[in-house]
Amino acid sequence: MAIVLKSSPLLWARLAALIFSCVAFSVAIHAGRLDAGAGNWCIFCWAFSFAGTLLIILVELFGLQTRAPVSWRNFPITFACYAALLCLSASIIFPLNFLKGSLAPSDMRNYCIVSTVFSCLATIAYMAEVSISKARPGEVTGYMATAPGLLKVCETFVACVIFVFISEPILYDHHDALKYCMAVYCVCFILSMVIIVLCICECTGCLPFPFARFLSAYALLAVVLYLSATIIWPIFNFDPKHGGTKQRPYECSSRLGLCNWDKCLAVAVLTGVNFILYLVDLIYSTRLVFVSA
Repeated sequence: MAIVLKSSPLLWARLAALIFSCVAFSVAIHAGRLDAGAGNWCIFCWAFSFAGTLLIILVELFGLQTRAPVSWRNFPITFACYAALLCLSASIIFPLNFLKGSLAPSDMRNYCIVSTVFSCLATIAYMAEVSISKARPGEVTGYMATAPGLLKVCETFVACVIFVFISEPILYDHHDALKYCMAVYCVCFILSMVIIVLCICECTGCLPFPFARFLSAYALLAVVLYLSATIIWPIFNFDPKHGGTKQRPYECSSRLGLCNWDKCLAVAVLTGVNFILYLVDLIYSTRLVFVSA
């Protein structure tokens, strides 16, 4: 089996991401005594990114792209985008939990600083990989390498963060309007994931209707749904007329972590972020010309 190793900016970006993510989770594990929740999540982000990048490098090293069960025009950049978002989240969560106001021993604190620095470097490396791999004007490539494809990744990631905030404790069960917002998050997340899976598995031709029209119609539907959720969620959480609380409760300032009011605010902000992402997605989807290679 021939080994193919061609030096390129893309390869160097992947190698940098591989090394940085490896150092981040290795040092964090060596530090020990990390909180089970946030610590395990950050280690998962780095380890998952490292393992996926190593797999991609090995597949391209041995020239196995044609034997892979996924579209190699779509999978690497999709993974790189998810890895960038995961490492970015770890770069924010890790220092907030283990550096801010930490009374840990100096050696453990130093380990946490090193992990945070290399997590930030891994994020930059993955962003560089996405930037190098994304489609250029007039270039024939996979859908996931285009702006709408990358936006789908961001939309699903933001939805996952919303699910984390909204489900522990459950924040949507005291009013039907909030249950509607939860339905919006679930429907849009599922459809976006279906699109990503169809592209990665190269099954878009199996649809009984043109894929381009489906993308445009779905983007329009998602914009309308998220616009309604962007309006409804704050009203029924922060408007006293609808049982909400406008001011941040006093007990929120005296406890560690985020209280329910903080989580409701975070969901409101993330809902607005996803609305903007879907709006940009709609603009791109209506302009994108699909060319079959």
